[in-house]
Amino acid sequence: MTTRLLSRRKMLTGAAALTTAAIVPRSSLGAGDWRPTETVKLIVPAAAGGSTDVMGRMLAAHLQSAWGQSAIVENRSGGGGTIGTIEVVRNKGDGHTILVGNPGPNAIAYSIFRNLSYKPDQLQPVSNLIRIPNIVSAHPDTKIKSIPELIAYLKANPDKLTWASSGVGQSPHLTGAWFLQLTGLKMTHVPFRGAGPALQAALAGDIQILFDNLYPSLPQVEAGKLNGLCVTTTERSASAPNLPTMRESAPELAKFDVSSWFGIFLPKATPAPVVDALNKEIKVFLEREDTKKNIAAMGARTDWGTPQQFSDFVAAETAKFGDIIKREGLQMDVN
Repeated sequence: MTTRLLSRRKMLTGAAALTTAAIVPRSSLGAGDWRPTETVKLIVPAAAGGSTDVMGRMLAAHLQSAWGQSAIVENRSGGGGTIGTIEVVRNKGDGHTILVGNPGPNAIAYSIFRNLSYKPDQLQPVSNLIRIPNIVSAHPDTKIKSIPELIAYLKANPDKLTWASSGVGQSPHLTGAWFLQLTGLKMTHVPFRGAGPALQAALAGDIQILFDNLYPSLPQVEAGKLNGLCVTTTERSASAPNLPTMRESAPELAKFDVSSWFGIFLPKATPAPVVDALNKEIKVFLEREDTKKNIAAMGARTDWGTPQQFSDFVAAETAKFGDIIKREGLQMDVN
């Protein structure tokens, strides 16, 4: 186990354990700034301990100190993140209920679920928090060490490789599907129930190619147990500067950009002063040195933006994933 993995686990454990009584620098509030009058709830549509939960707890601690009002995290997992999202959509929109969103329920769900009970225009994007690359790797026995080598192998040996993801409709699955769509190549997809089982199958050589989030795969690449081929964002990751991006690996992949992102949403009816006040505090939160250190330990980068910038980003993500899903013919039910 690498030192980086240990430090990341320490950071995740510590951040997830943060109580909303954590002491953080108090932000300066102007006379016209909105502030809450009762407990603020941050709804995390995922189980405790994951990246969505960690970011929610870090932000909750900041908001409590900045606003002088209790801020708590409530985990509402299930339905691919849609259950927690629905709770926020149905809220009255007074600023006291906040959604910590991610691509699953806030970009992918609109196209992949037949029976989704909410629409994009029922949420107000406030700002993104962070972006984390996905990573593509190969078992060493394949001798494949780059995306050009993978493309060449698939052209010479169609349908001979299998690839794993953390599950149908998840970001890593759609990353792999888009790669194959853009290159016109074929591999057999083997979906697993989560990133852990997919990684174990890759390490065992049961599958040859793995599309995964940056962690937990990166430590295995650093240990030589997997060959890292690329990251999937537009820029290289500071955690893996020697790994090229997907888009720099082949001309047909020049527009490739997939990341795991975690951002903040409010119900659409939320007044503009509330949206702006929350956006301001997110900016303050992301500019803090301790926040930057914790986010870097996750292999991520900060990604603050205005409500309009984040709205445009989410719309583009929704369209991108919608096109991939349509071309794959994927349809599922919320369960």
